[in-house]
Amino acid sequence: MSRQRSDEPSSTRYEAVVEKLRAAVLAGEFAPGERLHEVRLTGRLGVSRTPVRAALQKLASEGLLDYTPNRGYTMREFSVGEVVSAYEVRAVLEGLAARLTAERGLSEHDRAVMVQALHDGDDLLQHWQFSDEHRSAYGRMNASFHETIHAAAGSRLLTDMVFLCQQVPVSSPRNVVAFEEKDVRRRHDDHHRIFEAIIGREPWRAEVLMRDHVTSVKSSLVRSLSSPDAVRRLLDRVQARS
Repeated sequence: MSRQRSDEPSSTRYEAVVEKLRAAVLAGEFAPGERLHEVRLTGRLGVSRTPVRAALQKLASEGLLDYTPNRGYTMREFSVGEVVSAYEVRAVLEGLAARLTAERGLSEHDRAVMVQALHDGDDLLQHWQFSDEHRSAYGRMNASFHETIHAAAGSRLLTDMVFLCQQVPVSSPRNVVAFEEKDVRRRHDDHHRIFEAIIGREPWRAEVLMRDHVTSVKSSLVRSLSSPDAVRRLLDRVQARS
């Protein structure tokens, strides 16, 4: 195993570490103000300290982490207002992406990817257990659905702006946290309606549906953050992973 890791190009190893660490940060696996120890992260990620240190520097440059001399890197604290604002901007941008995609039409490849994402989501919800494994699988499906629309819109600037909005913990489409089952089921029904509007070449309907879809996620998040029990459950999950 170690030999295979050492044979990998350093740039590939670095990029993999950045993505894994960014995903953990965005999923809320580190508490606000928590110090990210290089040694612990090397054991967790199975790599040397060099790519871990470079990844921490990268995430600090993106504004996800704070750096203090003699203390190192700590998880940046984001207010509820910042998270809500990220969703509000995301709703506008993703609505635009859905409209442009409906206007341009889907390629056969993109259509196949979205159909597969919808099927995967249907299957997951049919056997839903709300385990971390199920949440992760749904998060991957959700990201595939949204990212396909971003790319199909044909605007690099739009894609970059959506990415910036997702650089706030729990605002990425990969994360399904502290939501009730009815919220997740409603959201997946939204996916089907958005897809139908896109393939039906209904730009304005696709935009409105997508805006409402992302806004509903924001509403669920605000409700969950306002519930002490939900917050406690989320913190228990985060602490269990540490």
